[in-house]
Amino acid sequence: MVFVRTTPPRPVEVTAVFPDLASLARPAIRLHPRPGSPSIGESSVGGPLLWPAEEPWPHCESAHLDSGFRRSPADVRLERRRRARQHRDPHGPAFTPEEEATKEQNATRLAKRLDAGPPWPAECPVPMLPVAQLYLRDIPLLRPPGQADLLQVLWCPYDHDPDYKPATAVFWRSAATVVDVLATPPEPYEANHPGYVPEPCLLAPEAITEYPNSLDLSPEMRLAVGDWSRWQAAGVGVDGSYADYPAEFYDCNLADAPGWKVGGWPPWGRTDPYRRYCTVCDAQMAPLLTIASFEWDGGSRRGWAPYEDQAAASAAGHRAGQDPAQPTKVEVGSTDNMQLYVCPTSPEHPHTDLIQ
Repeated sequence: MVFVRTTPPRPVEVTAVFPDLASLARPAIRLHPRPGSPSIGESSVGGPLLWPAEEPWPHCESAHLDSGFRRSPADVRLERRRRARQHRDPHGPAFTPEEEATKEQNATRLAKRLDAGPPWPAECPVPMLPVAQLYLRDIPLLRPPGQADLLQVLWCPYDHDPDYKPATAVFWRSAATVVDVLATPPEPYEANHPGYVPEPCLLAPEAITEYPNSLDLSPEMRLAVGDWSRWQAAGVGVDGSYADYPAEFYDCNLADAPGWKVGGWPPWGRTDPYRRYCTVCDAQMAPLLTIASFEWDGGSRRGWAPYEDQAAASAAGHRAGQDPAQPTKVEVGSTDNMQLYVCPTSPEHPHTDLIQ
């Protein structure tokens, strides 16, 4: 890893105020993805995969919801590079000659496929896009099956019924067994949404400790963290603006971390918590990977921004697509999180996912 990201200490030692929370602490690893050029031998988000040449590339054959968005992943990436260039040089040309040429090539490729008639790209078996590649050496919190030491996650860049989210695929493998690597994986002709095309990112994994969202607490503990007098009695100097909603201070600053992470606690909010059970053995499933739209937000959870990013996080006037809190350019749901769950007793059992 070539860079480091460091989460600031929490404003309050929560177990000093609520000792019963100590037994609910869980390890997590914040991935801290940042744009770069990862190789197949590195952990990454949206980077190339160490994929065996003899193994078929995964395709999605499910029914797809077509939003009408007609841009290929290559065109999405081109537009991002163009915007980044304009962000650096606002007075530069709208398109450079190289960008114009690439745009024409991408448009011609997609037009030829559409002119060919049915089945349309959304109806074909759609090649999946790499979402994450995590090596055990970098993410020791992973618990792979057997001799596996590599997790690979892909998704289909179309929405699917009934939850309007990309379909995901999870693969565990031993990196040492991959001798011949697939040089040019297939790509889909188009994506349902630009937020389904992850920007290639390097990672700076950081181990942290998390506590459950207040929705995951027992009724007694939920009342306790929502009791302003408990915070006052502890003398921890919590901002008085939280007096009416002290549980919000707990959830935003002391519970689960935002952003891409492995393990930890779920970021409930869109729905109340509900348990996920393995379809094979009925074991209660555990959070594996959180795929986040943002690493932190502009308000209450900005305090999770790493030391190294705080100047950028505080800067005003970010142009569209240049928000430092969205390095992967991924957007799921209504700028929510997608959580992947895995069976803790047999990780090779089918995973499950949901939007939160």
